[in-house]
Amino acid sequence: MEIEVRNLHPLEIRLLRHVSLGEEITAQRLIEELDYKVGQCNQAFSWLLAKGLLVETGRRNRVFYELTDLGKEQQEKGTPVQRIFSLLEAQGPLSLPDIAFQLGLEKSEVGSAFGLLSKAGSCRMDADNKATIASGVLPAEVLVSKALFDKALQGALDESGLGEEERSYLSKNSKKRGAAGSPFKVIEREDVYYTLNEAGEAARRALELANLTGEELGAVTPAILSSGQWKSSTFRSYSLNTPPARLIPGRKNPYGSYLQWVKDKLCSLGFEEFDGPLVENEFWNGDALFMPQFHSARDIHDVYYVKNPSHAKMIEEPYLSQVAATHTNGWTTGSRGWRYEFDHEFTRRQVMRSQGTVLSAKTLPHAKIPGKYFGVARCFRYDQVDATHGADFYQTEGIVLGEDVNLKTLLGLLKMFAEEVAGAEEVKYVPGYFPFTEPSIEVHIKHPVLGWFELGGSGIFRPEVTKALGIDVPVLAWGLGIDRMALMHLGLNDLRELFTPDIESVRMRRGN
Repeated sequence: MEIEVRNLHPLEIRLLRHVSLGEEITAQRLIEELDYKVGQCNQAFSWLLAKGLLVETGRRNRVFYELTDLGKEQQEKGTPVQRIFSLLEAQGPLSLPDIAFQLGLEKSEVGSAFGLLSKAGSCRMDADNKATIASGVLPAEVLVSKALFDKALQGALDESGLGEEERSYLSKNSKKRGAAGSPFKVIEREDVYYTLNEAGEAARRALELANLTGEELGAVTPAILSSGQWKSSTFRSYSLNTPPARLIPGRKNPYGSYLQWVKDKLCSLGFEEFDGPLVENEFWNGDALFMPQFHSARDIHDVYYVKNPSHAKMIEEPYLSQVAATHTNGWTTGSRGWRYEFDHEFTRRQVMRSQGTVLSAKTLPHAKIPGKYFGVARCFRYDQVDATHGADFYQTEGIVLGEDVNLKTLLGLLKMFAEEVAGAEEVKYVPGYFPFTEPSIEVHIKHPVLGWFELGGSGIFRPEVTKALGIDVPVLAWGLGIDRMALMHLGLNDLRELFTPDIESVRMRRGN
């Protein structure tokens, strides 16, 4: 393919004029020799590859180490080991708490640093259980660390240029992620190597014959006119055949727009929106919904536990006592309860919210009667991801409280969601079971490709739920998969398309 060299960009021209056939070309070389920025290197490589003037010859992974803020502080003040040793040299024997106080270090830092000094024979504990100098010689590791800190001030350390002792120290004192508590952070870089091919060499020679250097001016500015620079400069030629730049109008994410449309629709019907944290305790996530603590949904394979903090400090009273009594013997709800001993330790355990109904439960103690509430809740469950399931998903959750609400009212709401919000043409309602509603109804809709699937569950809260939370009127409740409604409404065949990284797919899709 013949290239019109006058149409090349200055970044391409300067690169081609700077190299010869067979030479290795890397981004680092262009940065050092042509003063390119990283982004300019990537642009030049991408354009020349597309034109067939460059070929990729290889890739090499390299590891660098860079000082963190903690590392810069330790370079200036010294590492805990150095500071402890200097303090003991200046003041004599001190207890470890005194050392921590005087140096402003955590006790754990002092303990670790003194352990290293003691192991190396530099310090020891005397008869009064105070730290003191032993040999008067710092561990070899300290000398290595000092040299590394000084080198790192000049720039990132290339692992390939380090000695064995330096690598050993960095392996114990650096991290890739979460490196704030470490003096060094690890940076992994992949260097890509290119070279000119025959077409690139031909283009380079053509540039020389055309006397194009890449320094040609591309625009006339007031500064060029006033200085007279235009008289002695060469300008880039215009190409009338160059296609115009693609203009991409801004557009909101279709799924984000759909969620907002659902919220606006419910607010226009008089519903108030509720929300809550992603991390909940077992009390609100299940116990308050009269879900027994031995229910299969509490299994570790369904719920994500929070490691730290693993338990909430307290549960609000009187709801904890009333819910516990309801589980044990029914309390004053007219029920027999689940007949087991309620576990007060289990109920404080922290989990990622697994169902939107937790928001309905938390709203009940403060709800107005009559009242209508809804929320769009992000939920998490350990599930096999496929076209209609996700481990991270959204539900639209809601409750309607009042003396006059009944099953007919609930069916009307479900019809609205299935037909108006989801856009389904075929809908069916089947009996269901949930520990917190009676009667319970599942809503199913028919997708033109995926067929019938469940949209969600609904029902009338049992007295064991409402009375324990201070409500003594009927409460309608539903929890529907809004991801699945969007699937139907936006004409998609896979839930994963709602969260696709394919920006072109997002641009073509229309939301509300």
